[in-house]
Amino acid sequence: MGAHDTEIEALADAARAALVREIDADGAWAADPVWREAFAAVPRHLFVPYYYVAGARGYERRWGESTDREARERWVRGAYADEPLATRLRDGELVSSSSQPSLMARMLVALRVEDGDRVLEVGAGTGYNAALLAHRLGAGDLVTTVDLEPEITESARQHLAAAGYHPVVVTGDGARGVPERAPFDRIIATCELPTVPRAWLAQCRPGARVLTPLATGLLALTVRDAEHAEGRFLPGGAFFVPLRGEGRAEPEGVRLAGLPGRARRQEPFRFLLALTRGTLGPREAYALWEREGGPDRGRYGVTVAGGHARAWLDDPQGPYAWPLP
Repeated sequence: MGAHDTEIEALADAARAALVREIDADGAWAADPVWREAFAAVPRHLFVPYYYVAGARGYERRWGESTDREARERWVRGAYADEPLATRLRDGELVSSSSQPSLMARMLVALRVEDGDRVLEVGAGTGYNAALLAHRLGAGDLVTTVDLEPEITESARQHLAAAGYHPVVVTGDGARGVPERAPFDRIIATCELPTVPRAWLAQCRPGARVLTPLATGLLALTVRDAEHAEGRFLPGGAFFVPLRGEGRAEPEGVRLAGLPGRARRQEPFRFLLALTRGTLGPREAYALWEREGGPDRGRYGVTVAGGHARAWLDDPQGPYAWPLP
């Protein structure tokens, strides 16, 4: 190892330890501190050999192989910032990223992984999240990660091998799951979906847990069988790159003009709009939101039954429910 590599590794070790302390202070893994060791061990910088930072002149590319010492230091410090990193752009559109580490920690804790679980990750990204799962489970073959883009899965394989982890990496449509690797005890998605794919439930064992971004929230479902699952959203928002493939819905704008200023400013109201899109109009949704005291995400849930999914407020059998796509 040359002086350059030694310097970068020392800086990465210090930055990674600082990131762990920052997440620790936030209490993200208080419920399952085993994840602290995983974040302390897995080198995030190996999964983001380059990334993009938005600036006044567009995106700036930060690269670990830059010949400029200060540029390399900016790259490695940025790799351990508690921020999402844009890793792939196409025609100016973000198509892949490395999620914010504290959000990843919150999601992994909420997944409630147990020793011996078989886990499917939908959205391979850089491979970093799959490495954390493989470290936690101690066996790469228990973890399967899938992505639609061959270039993404190939780079994820390379990053994982460089870091010493060997989960199964599959190129395919994540909305279809990976039936040849089923059954799964846990499914986690790191991309936004418009609904819960039925294929996932069919590939789960009874009692499995599914954690997926939906309508800018994080939905945690317990699977009863291949046709039934139910659960609630976690508190707090979550914003991800949409799933590409059959499971992706075309973007649809929501007009907020004419609504009271409070509605335009309240992010939880926008969550309700996203959850009821195509069912409630903005004014109707706002009237409901005001009447129910401005509910946050934790009061909403989803039930999947018989090939249909519906979202609801407070109670699955209550008066407020809306079909999902």
